[in-house]
Amino acid sequence: MNITDDSLASLWTPLALALGLGLLVGLQREWSAERTAGIRTFPLIALLGALCALLARQQDAAWLLAAGLLASAALLAAGSLIDARSHPDDAGLTTEFAGLVMFAVGALAMDRQFAVALAVSGSLLLLLHSKRRLHALVERVGADELAALMRLALVGLVILPLLPDRSLDPWQVLNPFRIWLMVVLIVGISLLGWLGYRLFGGRAGTLLLGIFGGLISSTATAVSSARQARIQPAAAAGLAAVIVLSSTVVFVRVLLEIGVAAPDAFAALAPPLAAMLLWMLAIGIWSLRGAGHAEPPAPEAPAQLGSAIIFGLMYALVLVLLAWARDRFGEGGLYLTAILSGLTDMDAITLSTAELVRRGQIGADLGWRLILAGGLSNLAFKLGVVALLGHRSLLRRLLPAFAAAALGGLGLIWLWPATP
Repeated sequence: MNITDDSLASLWTPLALALGLGLLVGLQREWSAERTAGIRTFPLIALLGALCALLARQQDAAWLLAAGLLASAALLAAGSLIDARSHPDDAGLTTEFAGLVMFAVGALAMDRQFAVALAVSGSLLLLLHSKRRLHALVERVGADELAALMRLALVGLVILPLLPDRSLDPWQVLNPFRIWLMVVLIVGISLLGWLGYRLFGGRAGTLLLGIFGGLISSTATAVSSARQARIQPAAAAGLAAVIVLSSTVVFVRVLLEIGVAAPDAFAALAPPLAAMLLWMLAIGIWSLRGAGHAEPPAPEAPAQLGSAIIFGLMYALVLVLLAWARDRFGEGGLYLTAILSGLTDMDAITLSTAELVRRGQIGADLGWRLILAGGLSNLAFKLGVVALLGHRSLLRRLLPAFAAAALGGLGLIWLWPATP
């Protein structure tokens, strides 16, 4: 196979892409005063990767691509050693590894993997240009944050691959792999909210506290806010807004969970739940007026392994109860299960219902109504928590907001048209 077998026109696009992406990364390295490689070296590396990929394909010799990569690595290493001798206090390997990545980008471009080449180059540019921000972020990460990340890695990267991906029950709903995958999803969402609070929300206002509270646990936010209202009744307006906003974010979380757990059913399940989200958002904005500033206690790390196991068991139990109630009692049993499950936690009923809809075991019209019924049950539970633990001034401000939310939710359940 000769090089003439490839038309010249078909080579221009990958070569130009490799050159352009190399220039962009080289420009960033030149701008950062990098000495090992800059605006001329990076496009040359990318072009070398593209040409090596072309020759390897035409000569049916994959070793040519490996040889080009090794040669690039050797030249970059030599440049790095020379630079380290001149500037021993400023040594690093970022530019050298970036050069090797751009060699691979050139090879991807020649293989006409244009989307991958663009995505990798864009990610590389972002990493290189965010050096100071990333280092500042690392300085903010303490032992608690690192431990939470390690627990998430244990939940998602160690335990999940070991579980069987098949159903083990008569109703065909208990799949250990999918159950633990939902555990990973919930732990991940809660952990992101907690890390956001720890890294950026130390002096957050009411709006951010509500957002972080909804991502971590709206029920825990209601409990902590109620306790603080008893100590500081003057902060009741702000604390009520925090509870309403965190309850609003719950429906963002619900939509995200459905999108991940049952993407094929998302279009059918999402519209009425999105309408409830907009209604809650309007109530939250109303609650923000004159809310002032509130500082509930900082939340604890949610990514505990014990909590993850408890949620996994709860999710599996709700799955079985829904399947059993459907067979035994029909829709009435499903609503009772949804209401009881939603009292303290929306995640289990959301994911369980989405799973049954995904499997075709219940319809989407019934599915979103069960999720919304669980959401209204959750609002009622939080109102009870405030009445039991909080100050009457907080209950007085929260009651109209949750009453409006309940009316809107019930109206959606009764009046939303059936899916054709």
